[in-house]
Amino acid sequence: MTTRLFISLVLALWSGVAAAQTGSRPVETVPGMPPVVDSTNLYSETRADKLNPAVSGALARIYVPNRQGNDVSVIDPAAMKVVDRFPVGVNPQHVVPAWDLKTLWVTNNAEGRTDGTLTPIDPTTGKPGQPIAVEDPYNMYFTPDGRSAIVVAEAFQRLDLRDPHTMALQGSIPVPKCKGINHADFSIDGRFAIFTCEFQGMVAKVDVMGRKVLGYLKLSRGGMPQDVRVSPDGKIFYVADMKAGGVFVVDGDSFTEIAFLKTGIGAHGLYPSRDGTKLYVANRGSAHVFAAPRGKGSVSVIDFATRRVVTTWPIPGGGSPDMGNVSVDGKVLWLSGRFDNVVYAIDTTSGEVRTIPVGKEPHGLAVWPQPGRYSLGHTGNMR
Repeated sequence: MTTRLFISLVLALWSGVAAAQTGSRPVETVPGMPPVVDSTNLYSETRADKLNPAVSGALARIYVPNRQGNDVSVIDPAAMKVVDRFPVGVNPQHVVPAWDLKTLWVTNNAEGRTDGTLTPIDPTTGKPGQPIAVEDPYNMYFTPDGRSAIVVAEAFQRLDLRDPHTMALQGSIPVPKCKGINHADFSIDGRFAIFTCEFQGMVAKVDVMGRKVLGYLKLSRGGMPQDVRVSPDGKIFYVADMKAGGVFVVDGDSFTEIAFLKTGIGAHGLYPSRDGTKLYVANRGSAHVFAAPRGKGSVSVIDFATRRVVTTWPIPGGGSPDMGNVSVDGKVLWLSGRFDNVVYAIDTTSGEVRTIPVGKEPHGLAVWPQPGRYSLGHTGNMR
């Protein structure tokens, strides 16, 4: 028996036992992807008590890429202040946890230039390593089996598959009808991902493992779709749209739009609550790519079960909540204040907001460590 066959059999057995224990249906995943433990809640392994041993030595930090500052601010969440700051490449956009949780990657896409890089951060020290030259790394994801990093080369309407450690190019997937390709999430079985096409008001369905585009969907009132998150049961995808001021609900299998939820001006980042029952929507306060500070920023909370907005928390005095993640215990939602040069720490019970000054134009911050078995990328799409 080959090693690969043995591993496949073990994963299949694990999946069957887990499904029996939770009473959920077994999910047939793509080869090499860790099994789905609970098909009714694909976020079941991202609860507060599910920290992977791989992150046991990681410092508790918030890593904030400052797009115009070309550096990263490091926040100690216990002290509620910046404790470090270091230079990276040109135009850092997101801080992305690796599939194996051992490295954080800063995506420096050097807009309009040819000197894009990825800067690795060692989460046990909080310090950067040597950058790797990579063409236009606006964002980055990982294939569900962990064998490839997916560099989102936005300017080229292309997904570049690379070795997840060395970043050597493995192949590319052209997505020619997706201008402004940038954010994504994967189906529950890993068979496809839905990417947003920011400058064409649509989304693209991509078979990443098969390296092909499956189709495009024009959103009914779509203007600038942004972040994407799949529902706990894996049946639908939520797509934030900055110009529409809300979130589209898309059936993943049929690839059809089924609803629209109005949230607030500049709907942008999407983050599941720690218990997987709610979805936090960062409304950036402006429908434009660049805006003045102190816009009508807010955070809306969607109930996954009812698909309804249950509350909206305004940023006191105005602001621009953009991207981030929740704390390990789920009590704080950390978001960058894109046009206000701050980071927001938002109480997920009361909506109370605290602010911490950082560098110029903070974007896709990462809260680390995060619970979960592996990372699918972005600022911590954990499973």
